[in-house]
Amino acid sequence: MIEKDTVRLLRECNAGIEMGISSIADVLGAVKSEKLRALLTDSRKEHEELRNEVASALDRFHDSGKEPNPVAKGMSTMKTGMRLAMNESDSAIADLMTDGCNMGVKSLHRYLNQYKAADSDSKRIAKRLVNIEERLAVDLRTFL
Repeated sequence: MIEKDTVRLLRECNAGIEMGISSIADVLGAVKSEKLRALLTDSRKEHEELRNEVASALDRFHDSGKEPNPVAKGMSTMKTGMRLAMNESDSAIADLMTDGCNMGVKSLHRYLNQYKAADSDSKRIAKRLVNIEERLAVDLRTFL
């Protein structure tokens, strides 16, 4: 049970990280403020570093991870494109990214509760991802 929950939690972390990296990439081209660009770029780097850690952890279980749900990813990309077409401001970007962070935090807490038997290492990774997302949401407030 421990191994099963560990792998499942790591897979969900992997999918969340990929969604975060993709979302940041979707908006970076429209960012006007250098401060916002730096904030998003730094967050993307944190996500990429954690992605490597998750990949290593999954390798121990001979698992390749999980991609984000294609429908969710497509809807996110479409929503971003439509919102930015109507309002390509840093405020709109901050609003979109804050929504994404909040959805990620909510999902990660659900998975932490669902996969209680996961090992402490995978729980630590999930909590680090929660912290990255929560910090980004707070830092984005100055751009709303």
